Amino acid sequence: MYKRHSKPPKKFGGVRKFNNSRPSFRGKPKSGGKKRFGGERIDFSRFVKKAVYAEEKPYVSTHIFADFPFDPQLNTNILKAGYIHPRPIQDQSIPVVLSGKDVFGMANTGTGKTAAFLLPLIDKIFKTKGQSKKEKVLIMAPTRELALQIESDFRNLAFGFGMYSVACVGGLPIGRQIREIKLGVSFVIGTPGRLRDLIDQKVLDLSTCRSVVLDEADRMLDMGFRDDMVYIIGKTAKERQTLFFSATLSPEIRKLTKQYLKDPVFISVISGETAKNIDQDVIRVRSKEEKLEKLHEVLKKDGSDKVLIFREMKHSVDTLAKELHAFGFKVGGIHGDKRSRERIRILDSFKKDQINILIATDVAARGLDIPDVTHVINYDVPQTYDTYVHRIGRTGRSGKKGTALTFVPA
Repeated sequence: MYKRHSKPPKKFGGVRKFNNSRPSFRGKPKSGGKKRFGGERIDFSRFVKKAVYAEEKPYVSTHIFADFPFDPQLNTNILKAGYIHPRPIQDQSIPVVLSGKDVFGMANTGTGKTAAFLLPLIDKIFKTKGQSKKEKVLIMAPTRELALQIESDFRNLAFGFGMYSVACVGGLPIGRQIREIKLGVSFVIGTPGRLRDLIDQKVLDLSTCRSVVLDEADRMLDMGFRDDMVYIIGKTAKERQTLFFSATLSPEIRKLTKQYLKDPVFISVISGETAKNIDQDVIRVRSKEEKLEKLHEVLKKDGSDKVLIFREMKHSVDTLAKELHAFGFKVGGIHGDKRSRERIRILDSFKKDQINILIATDVAARGLDIPDVTHVINYDVPQTYDTYVHRIGRTGRSGKKGTALTFVPA
């Protein structure tokens, strides 16, 4: 949200093993333990994998934040945010972005990539502020939650620079966004649909955008935003610095990379297919009643402290939330039909441990960075294995142990 900064920046951040003692909760997949979803045939045995609790060697950064040639005010904001040693994607990306080169970064949500592009771009815009042509930065993200999270981080890191931002997202009043754009902003952060609406209404002029960031580019493609992405990038300056961040390198992402990035520096901080410190298992069920009963048993066990449950359909999220609430659990649900303010409130409650179970659709959960999730439960089998990998990657972070459970038909 566009705000004139009057308060000092706030700090912003960033499992116990599920002991499955009931034989009915697991078991080797039977022959024929496969099902076709969305054109992909998934073998349920891929959902069973014991965690390997090998102690990871800590990443030794090449730099500390004080090494980067940032403006002193930015260094002050970095210290107030509690940053000392850059995370891998920050350590490797910041010098490249500062040099003006294009970047293709392979990184999952929760790896610190937001600061990897915000810090050098804030510094860049501040140092070009006195030039005759005022530059803008465009940051595109797949969901309103991620866009609002990026803008919140921007407000903390840009404190004291006299820079302003606007979050162009659906679900929030477009009239207010139009007024903020007309007042003048340096950072435009938004989702493809709303950005295109504002461009088509001739409110948003991106011709002075010489810095473009596509965050979670693969997710935007998954959500059907390709045409909007291409249209919006086409409205930016031809001579620009372009940064792509993605968790995967699909053929479509490769195509966009060749089309829009000039001699990019490739940076990857993805270590493997799935995190090694996540216990992955299946729970076989024969009926809806048995499925709910077994979920109830999982949630009552010690160690199920912060649980993220995935469902395929929006109405299924609400139904399960009501059922678990009736059992006495502190639970909330998010999906695309909920109002933006309600989704933000529920997410905030989950992050602050006011509720300990969050039920979500894939679209609603994309781009969310929620620390300390102990369990990811696929109450509905994911459509693709890539979706499964993306879901379970929300647990077992920062060297902690995590558990991923998938309900499958018996």
